[in-house]
Amino acid sequence: MTFFRSLVSLLLLMLLGNLWAAEETDAKTEWHIDFNTALEEAQKNQKQVLIYFSGSDWCRPCILLKKEVFDTDTFRNYAADHYVLLQLDFPARKKNRLPEAQLKHNENLAERYNKSGAFPRVVIVDGEEKVRAEAGYQKGGPQAYIDHLNKLLGAE
Repeated sequence: MTFFRSLVSLLLLMLLGNLWAAEETDAKTEWHIDFNTALEEAQKNQKQVLIYFSGSDWCRPCILLKKEVFDTDTFRNYAADHYVLLQLDFPARKKNRLPEAQLKHNENLAERYNKSGAFPRVVIVDGEEKVRAEAGYQKGGPQAYIDHLNKLLGAE
């Protein structure tokens, strides 16, 4: 009976440790929705802002980019050290409609950083708001995407 209790206790500790680690990773890779907040954090931590223009409920390549790259531990761990993440979403379905102020915020930034209206669009800006790289969806998974961004940034 003592062995069984010890085993159960050990398994519970392992489970709680894994949940805590997952929450820690998620906290480090939070997606912001306000540009000024993201920019301030980037400046404070000497990182760049990765702006992700998405159509979360209608754009298939946006959904694939999120699923295949942004939602992976590989990307999250890399991003935690290199980027402040900012998602500017443009959902189409009425049930996903953004508040008017958020929609206006996203539209203003699209006019500045996504004039072509491409979706998905990834734009990396430095702390001075200068565009350093632009990308879209690319097959190959998280490491291939990280490598692609590094190549665009000249940091191979």
